[in-house]
Amino acid sequence: ILVRDVAKVQIGSSIRYGAVTKDGKGEEVSGFVMMLKGENSGQVVERVKEKMEQIKKSLPEGVAIEPFIDRTKMVDNAIGTVQRNLIEGALIVVFILVLLLGNWRAGLVVASVIPLALLFAISMMKLFGVSGNLMSLGAIDFGIIVDGAVIIVEAMIHRLEVSKKRKLSAAEMNEEVYSAASKIRSSAAFGEIIILIVYLPILALVGVEGKMFGPMAQTVSFAILGAFILSLTYVPMMSAWVLKKETGHTPNFSDKIISAVYNAYRPLLDRALKAKGVIIGASLALFAMALLVFNSLGGEFIPTLDEGDVATHLIIASGSSLSQEIEATTKAEKLLRDKFPEITMIVTKIGSAEIPTDPMPIEAGDMIIILKDKDEWTSAETKEELMEKMEEVLEEIPGATTEFSQPVQMRMNELMTGVRSDVAIKIFGEDIDMLVSKGDEVTQMIKGISGVADAKAERVTGLPQITIRYNKDKLALYGLNVGELNRVIRMGFAGEAAGVVYEGEKRFDMVVRLEEDSRRDISNLKSLYVTLPSGSQIPLDQVTDIKYEDGPMQISREDGRRRIVVGFNVRSADVESVVNKIQEKLVASLKLPSGYYITYGGQFENLVQANKRLMIAVPVALALIFVLLYFTFKSIKQSLLIFTAIPLSAIGGIFALWLRGMPFSISAGVGFIALFGVAVLNGIVLIAYFNQLKSEGMNDIYKRIHEGTKARLRPVILTAAVASLGFLPMALSSGAGAEVQKPLATVVIGGLITATLLTLIVLPILYYYFERGFGQKPKVKGFAVIALLLSICSGNAQTTKSLDVNSAISMAVQNNRGVQASALESRMQSQLKGTVFDLPKTEVTGTFGQVNTAAQDKYFSVSQTFSPFQFGARRKLLNATVTAAELRVEVTKQELSYRVRQSWNAILFYNELNKILQEQNGYMKKFVRAADLKFKTGETGSLENTTAIAKQQELQQQIKQNEAMIKVERSKMRILLNLMDDFTVTDTAFVAIPAIAVRDSAMVKQNANLKLAQQELEVAKAGIKVERSAMMPDFTAGYFIQSMRGMQDVNGAPINYDSSLQFHGFSVGIGIPIFAGSGSARIKAAKTNVEAQKMSTDYLQAQLQGEFQQQLEQLTTFESLVNYYKTTALPNAAIIVNNSTKAYMNGDISYVEYMQGLETALGIRTNYINAVNNHNQAVINLQFLLNQ
Repeated sequence: ILVRDVAKVQIGSSIRYGAVTKDGKGEEVSGFVMMLKGENSGQVVERVKEKMEQIKKSLPEGVAIEPFIDRTKMVDNAIGTVQRNLIEGALIVVFILVLLLGNWRAGLVVASVIPLALLFAISMMKLFGVSGNLMSLGAIDFGIIVDGAVIIVEAMIHRLEVSKKRKLSAAEMNEEVYSAASKIRSSAAFGEIIILIVYLPILALVGVEGKMFGPMAQTVSFAILGAFILSLTYVPMMSAWVLKKETGHTPNFSDKIISAVYNAYRPLLDRALKAKGVIIGASLALFAMALLVFNSLGGEFIPTLDEGDVATHLIIASGSSLSQEIEATTKAEKLLRDKFPEITMIVTKIGSAEIPTDPMPIEAGDMIIILKDKDEWTSAETKEELMEKMEEVLEEIPGATTEFSQPVQMRMNELMTGVRSDVAIKIFGEDIDMLVSKGDEVTQMIKGISGVADAKAERVTGLPQITIRYNKDKLALYGLNVGELNRVIRMGFAGEAAGVVYEGEKRFDMVVRLEEDSRRDISNLKSLYVTLPSGSQIPLDQVTDIKYEDGPMQISREDGRRRIVVGFNVRSADVESVVNKIQEKLVASLKLPSGYYITYGGQFENLVQANKRLMIAVPVALALIFVLLYFTFKSIKQSLLIFTAIPLSAIGGIFALWLRGMPFSISAGVGFIALFGVAVLNGIVLIAYFNQLKSEGMNDIYKRIHEGTKARLRPVILTAAVASLGFLPMALSSGAGAEVQKPLATVVIGGLITATLLTLIVLPILYYYFERGFGQKPKVKGFAVIALLLSICSGNAQTTKSLDVNSAISMAVQNNRGVQASALESRMQSQLKGTVFDLPKTEVTGTFGQVNTAAQDKYFSVSQTFSPFQFGARRKLLNATVTAAELRVEVTKQELSYRVRQSWNAILFYNELNKILQEQNGYMKKFVRAADLKFKTGETGSLENTTAIAKQQELQQQIKQNEAMIKVERSKMRILLNLMDDFTVTDTAFVAIPAIAVRDSAMVKQNANLKLAQQELEVAKAGIKVERSAMMPDFTAGYFIQSMRGMQDVNGAPINYDSSLQFHGFSVGIGIPIFAGSGSARIKAAKTNVEAQKMSTDYLQAQLQGEFQQQLEQLTTFESLVNYYKTTALPNAAIIVNNSTKAYMNGDISYVEYMQGLETALGIRTNYINAVNNHNQAVINLQFLLNQ
């Protein structure tokens, strides 16, 4: 018989777990190009396109390759937006400079700083590997960059204009420029440094926000640094060269603008100075109102970037086949293509590819919808509206659920939080059915909340399965085994390799399985014949129970806990407000079983984490601003005075977000950080000029304020105008990527508007108060300010403790939280000794009614049950348990002492190693100087000099690594000692620890772990007695009193009793354990526990003895090694160093021999301290084993 007579032989294929469909026309083949980490996406895509052009030429006829997602489209659109905003911003800044400076030459000098600073920033970006993208270039404000140059050039113009009209020579012009620049340079420089410094905390952001805003902070810092350098060098030089060399001034259009502004401003200032208290109070009220508005803004992580395309997750019923999903997606694509002309292409990825980089179940598909440009749309105005209409259309497909998002956004959400939705509500618990129930309940609760879209619970159950349960009795009857039956079923329905077919170098599995007609449904499985050992056959359902059952689709865990996710997208609302509403509703309405709890993930989780980091970054930025202000003015009160610009600027930033309907986001938070740096610049300019007038003899405060504000009105308005309006294109942009830039620009513009207005009004009033109230007080020295800030940030300073190893162990035993916890547990066990006489509750009963006769009587009783045989056994058990708890404390102390000794020895070891390396570094420095001198005199070539430098640098790296290890060990020690501050080491000598007291093997019995094991054995023995006492009888004693109304015969005489309680007596009882099977079982289990504890104790004792002998042998070896190094090797090392150094200096040996000598000596010395370290480790281990 041939195989073809009983089977159909054909070329097959592996099982498909995925597919791709396109445009409702059926299946296609797709591929993805994955970029390596750190590569430039634009360059990679360009290289891919070049390669694809080559591949197209070799394709067979009728086969075409067509891209459907091109990352460069979004990147180019975003970069185009940045370019447009930068160009428009630069033009606005140049226009304002020329307009308000009133001198086109000066305006062009300042404007020329823009391209030069940008060139410097781009060069630094190239040097530090920062790519040019939406975030790195998108926050550059040329107005902020030229602020320092504006202040310097305006001061020069002002000085030239106030002088008498005359011509200047080049030397006189240089002198005038130098004089004007030097007076204002300090204020302008510190202003620029403040703007630069506030960006540094942004670099501390981590996670997604760090990736996004870190390059932005770097680029802006580079640009400001370039502008700072240019304002120190280039701007004064160009001003002296380009500006007209003449003094005096003829009023022009710019002067008319400034005069008009001043004419409107002067009356306001006068009225404000007359109502100073009202103005200050109004400012505080405005700030308080801004804080209230801020709390109502809501929040989101980062504004959603419009990618230009749409993506949706299309899911059909659980357990659906691949063909059913293909049919559903094809129908969905056709519906969308027919009803939405905005669509260019639709591609759907179903299930998992052959290389499953993005695995999904077969019943799920990612539908990527490529859209035309927005100006060609006809079905909707916004993307949100378009997605809602598409969602309505796809509701025609029965049993299908959708979740609309954007291609990159969907991937980012999944990568960051594990879910594709914007927000994930995670319910944690044990029972999967309960999780499903609560997930569905939460889904229904949140669907009606405004802003929630596409809410759905994660599918974890409902997967149809065919379950086969074997009847073990029948299997035994027929002589079958489960393994053989499983193999038959697997071979018949899944297929099993029966061999390998070779075709050249290719190998193919030869798979055997039933033909398709014989494996269609459950009936085929039931009628599957299995062969008995006798050779006869029976259907499978004779020995099994086969039926359909629902099983779990997936089981998700997070941090070791089972969980289910309810995901939803946020539309037309901010994430924080929506989640707050959900939290309020779930807290009020959702009842979770004990042990179940809810957390929130997705963008909300990112927002919370980022806000925590901003809570650190913002105070750090504010502290840096204050320190720099103090260094500028050497006055706390004037620093605080200028610092008031920060809350004044925050008012405008908050109200600007509120007026534009924008929630607070990380982008806005970064905008506030940038705003705070810029806001203080005008205050610096104003207060510096007030101080200059005061030093020139103008003592009248009012006159000083009027003169200062008049002279500095132009630079104040100019710097604020260029800084705020430079962001205007960014704030109004609607291009790709503008969503991320808008909050940042809005905050800066709004903040600078209010900061400028309030600085011109509120700052002079505060200056008046500060001068009048504190003008005569002595100045506080600089160190006082630093101390004040350090005390605010770090709390009260603590004294540094001096410790040796013994005091460290004592402190650890006293302060360590682990020891304290063990001591509390011991105290708890001791307190439980009061439960020895733990009697059952006293029973008090009352009976009312026809107790004895037809009359209404009363019956009261009180009874108590007790077991006298249990008291003694229970006392012994509790005493044994208390002793065990006390020994656990000793175990904790023993382990703590061991860890302290280890860390202490490591600190001494690394300190000693550092000394050796530092000494070696001293020799290397001499070597470097000698080699350099020889090289310069031509005695040797560059190789010796280069080698010397390289060896010294290598040694310095070792020293740095060693110092890092010292810090690590000191940190460990502080944790063990529960110390908040640092400590100093008193016993700094790194020598071999004496080992006299660690050689007695009998002392192993003192090991705390061994004592604890022995005590646990006593606890187990006491447990037997408790179980035996429970088998003894219980006794009950009671007392009763009752009434007995009616005629009663007493001693032959009838007596009539009323309802009073007159009859009483006693009751006794005994409880005998007749059904004692469970008690006997507990006694047997207790005895087994004793045997187990004894065996464990014996094993532990043997283990400790063996480890003691091993450590003792190692100690002997290391003692011998240490003695060798001390008596022989170390003296030789000293001789090698001295002789090598003298010989090299005299020219008797080459640098190679000198290096060999130094390295040999270093190796001997490091080997010696390693031997001491190993010796000490052996002693410490023995001390631990002997509980010393």
